[in-house]
Amino acid sequence: MHDDYQDSFYPQDQAHGLRQLFAHARVRMVPVVANPHMAFGGVMLERLCTAFAELGAHVMVIDASERAPATSELSVMDLSECIETLSPQVSYMAARGLPLRYVDSTGSTAAFLQAASDAAPHVDVILVHATESDLCRLFMRSEARPLLLADDRPASVTHAYAAMKLLTQRAQLMVHDLLLCAAPTSPRVERIATQIATCADNFLGAVLRDWLHVDPASDAREAPAPALRRWAREVMGPAAAPHAAGSYRANPLQHVLN
Repeated sequence: MHDDYQDSFYPQDQAHGLRQLFAHARVRMVPVVANPHMAFGGVMLERLCTAFAELGAHVMVIDASERAPATSELSVMDLSECIETLSPQVSYMAARGLPLRYVDSTGSTAAFLQAASDAAPHVDVILVHATESDLCRLFMRSEARPLLLADDRPASVTHAYAAMKLLTQRAQLMVHDLLLCAAPTSPRVERIATQIATCADNFLGAVLRDWLHVDPASDAREAPAPALRRWAREVMGPAAAPHAAGSYRANPLQHVLN
């Protein structure tokens, strides 16, 4: 058999399968970096769901963070049994420790993303909320653009930058976004975004492509902030269009994330 023909059946590297998933699958996967120093991480996940649901997307939150509920024993037999429907447009999977069950000989856990996608074929967007270490194994050398979370307190900002450094150096994920959770009157928000962008460029060779400011005290029933709405439309692609208002039920994640 010709070598070229043989080569077409084998991955070029450990990220080959993940690149295929991003290239051909309908689902959009967004790595969301868990930040243990944030008081409103669950609120920010809800705001993300609101923005995508406004576009008519069905969103699934895969929560593999350190604070996530324990994974159901049913995950061993059927991953779809671990998915909880919270509203017509939002699903939730408690997945703490679950990606490591899919680790391969290269250290990649990208097979978990394929399994999760197969278990929820109706989903348009998957928010993978996990530690930076888990996200490195899940998305290494892929085309993913991690979303960093932080508020305007020093500890959370330091953690966000450290997470960016790890994702850049270990997983070669060079382009990032930042969601800042702070009051509208916070004088530090723009300065924080500028500092992270400057440090990323000067010390990591990375890029902070976009940053968003979301007020954690805003009513979940309100329309998403303009920057968040723009970001969600970009993730969904040019064909995304808002559906009728009121199609998204407020606070569907409240009982699992709070």
